[in-house]
Amino acid sequence: MTAPVVAEPDSETPEPPGGNVRRKVLVLVVAVLLLAGVGTFAVRYAAGRADRRNQEQAGGPPVREGAVTLQPAGRQLLLRNLAWGPHRDEVAAVPADRPDGPRTASGVKCLRFHAAAGTGICLQAEHGALDDTYHASVLDASLHEVRRFPAPGIPTRSRVSPSGHLVGWTVFVSGDSYAGTDFSTRTAIVDTRSWQFYDNLETFQVLKDGHPVQASDVNVWGVTFAADDNRFYATVATGGQTYLVQGDLAARTLTTLHQNVECPSLSPDGTRVAYKKRVAGADPAAPWRLYVLDLATMTETATAEQRNIDDQALWSDDHTLLYSLPGDYGSDLWTTPADGTGTPTVLVRSAVAPAYLG
Repeated sequence: MTAPVVAEPDSETPEPPGGNVRRKVLVLVVAVLLLAGVGTFAVRYAAGRADRRNQEQAGGPPVREGAVTLQPAGRQLLLRNLAWGPHRDEVAAVPADRPDGPRTASGVKCLRFHAAAGTGICLQAEHGALDDTYHASVLDASLHEVRRFPAPGIPTRSRVSPSGHLVGWTVFVSGDSYAGTDFSTRTAIVDTRSWQFYDNLETFQVLKDGHPVQASDVNVWGVTFAADDNRFYATVATGGQTYLVQGDLAARTLTTLHQNVECPSLSPDGTRVAYKKRVAGADPAAPWRLYVLDLATMTETATAEQRNIDDQALWSDDHTLLYSLPGDYGSDLWTTPADGTGTPTVLVRSAVAPAYLG
């Protein structure tokens, strides 16, 4: 009789209950993660190509990442780059004599920016789950943050004194436009030598015609600094009027000089102020024209720029003004002579918040 065949036992350990299911789940998870990674890479790659393609189609300047310093070897123009692409909103540098050339992007993003003598001011947003908050960062020559100060509203103006020792900025505490009357600002100054913080210039004494102004509606904005690191100029609004004021940090006073002046900018030689002036008959939503005031004679000169200017103009030298106007990607920088002659011309596309260095 033939012996019955007995099956050999399986040499592998039997699958424990549920093990096969766990292995399948693990494989599925790994596959999902791999697909997600591939998808993310593809999206970023496509977005990068789209950014480059959009920039090329728009004829915008090439922008490359690199080192940016606030103490350049030659004269440079720094600006907030608005060219579409991965470096949008970053502080970028171009040679001053080739402002439409390739830009070097710093990697530092600012809503408002200015710099002088190796000191920079960068107003930034922090995006929260429910709301945005803002702060002012004082930067060193390598664009590294040295100190940070709270900014209780939307950034709108910033300036550094010629020496780099004083830094000032303005934010909207309520409202987001100077065009109407329903807004409130907060203006602060920091001395970078002692880090003394003047957190609200509305606490300074306003003097008009030699007399103190006692009013609850005082509003201050748009600081510009003189060379002595004590005097500054700004706009004060009270009683429905705006005034150019001369500020004295040591005395904590704001003395009115001239009416209907907003967002002043002191010339390099300290003799004139460029500003935006509300003109009669203009659209209430676009009421300003660019003027220059001689501080010795209080004589006003209208520039050749007859479009609405909602900016704190910058002097590129003692004779020329630089300012922003709306452009295809936010703002473009335009230039016009300060003496009322000439014709406004575009200097830089897709840029705002300029600063000349070197």
